[in-house]
Amino acid sequence: MKDLYTVAIFTIKDLLKRKSFIISNIIIWLIIIILFNVPNILKVINRGEEPSSNVKLLIVDSQNVFEGTLEVLKNSNNIGYDMQISNEELNIEDIKNKIANGDTEEAIIIHQQDKNINMDYIVKNLLYVNEVPQDIVNSLSAIYTNLQISKLNLTTQQLDSITPNFTFEMLQTDEQEVQGNNFIMMLLSLVLFYAIYFCAYQVSSSITTEKTSKIIETLVTSTTPRTIVLGKTIGIGIVGLLQITIMIVIALISNNLFLEEGILDRMISIENLTPFLLIMTLLYFLLGYFAYALMYALTGSTVSKPEDVQSANGPVAIVAVIGFYLAYFTMMNPTSELNVFASIFPISSAFCMPFRIMMGLATGNEIFLSLLLLVLTIIVIAKISIKIYSNAILNYGTKISFKDIIKIYKQN
Repeated sequence: MKDLYTVAIFTIKDLLKRKSFIISNIIIWLIIIILFNVPNILKVINRGEEPSSNVKLLIVDSQNVFEGTLEVLKNSNNIGYDMQISNEELNIEDIKNKIANGDTEEAIIIHQQDKNINMDYIVKNLLYVNEVPQDIVNSLSAIYTNLQISKLNLTTQQLDSITPNFTFEMLQTDEQEVQGNNFIMMLLSLVLFYAIYFCAYQVSSSITTEKTSKIIETLVTSTTPRTIVLGKTIGIGIVGLLQITIMIVIALISNNLFLEEGILDRMISIENLTPFLLIMTLLYFLLGYFAYALMYALTGSTVSKPEDVQSANGPVAIVAVIGFYLAYFTMMNPTSELNVFASIFPISSAFCMPFRIMMGLATGNEIFLSLLLLVLTIIVIAKISIKIYSNAILNYGTKISFKDIIKIYKQN
């Protein structure tokens, strides 16, 4: 136990002293602060800019089809046009001249033929405007409809029956009610993936670096390979947990300092972050980290040069990405059977099960089965990794192939 503690402390100190580790964390912290300052940055950028003027739109109703009701469009600010209403007899050539002179930018000529109301929408270049704006169509249609209804002298009850107020409520047929905020859990899954993947990746990098500096020879003569693997995994895990904690603290401080009150609360449903969810999220982080860290310890011990680490870690990285995306995309349909599978499958459960717990979808049996499979997976991976590590850690030659790994594992 003392050797395990010694290796863990040595790993923590060694990692915290690395310039690359310090610089990368400072960059991440600055990115978090900048992201929370995006609204303020946009305000500063737009402060000196004049608001863009609305497009000038001329509506010509020479036949008085709308009987003077088009004037209401001038007071409508949500359409985004500077309206000009005219009853003059203007043809397309007249409109072209007005557009050329800058009197207007676009125009609509209304003329009635039999029972049809035709409208010519005239613009300077069809390359930039290739269809009639839907808000203009809706506004003109609503005005003409209201005009015709007013001529019918309908009672208030009759008008209410023509234009009822519709209200919609979203319901689901699934027996399990989905509760929670998808945004926060997808964000949490991203954070978990970052923590598990990058912290676990540092295990292989640390092992390979120590092999290069010959530090590993001193460790091997002082303690057992099992203690080295577990100690380094625990040490880097503690540093990773510290990284995530600092990131969360910086995000919360930045929220209070830089964002307007209530913006983050509208995006994230804080009431769904129960103590049980936080405990389970921490537990899945630790177990998921151990599973991937032990796999990276295996790949790190098979190479002797730091530049070979990335290629050696390729298979594990692919497994991690598959596990993350399996969990991430099934969140779009949290009641699907595939989402249940992703929350139980060991390579994706660390990313998916906290989501199901927050949404109120995970049953006790599913959580137990997910944890059991994840723990068994860690035990199996640890057994294989420690055995391969014991035989490959002092290899300073070429990269150990997959066939060599199988051969080493079969040896007594």
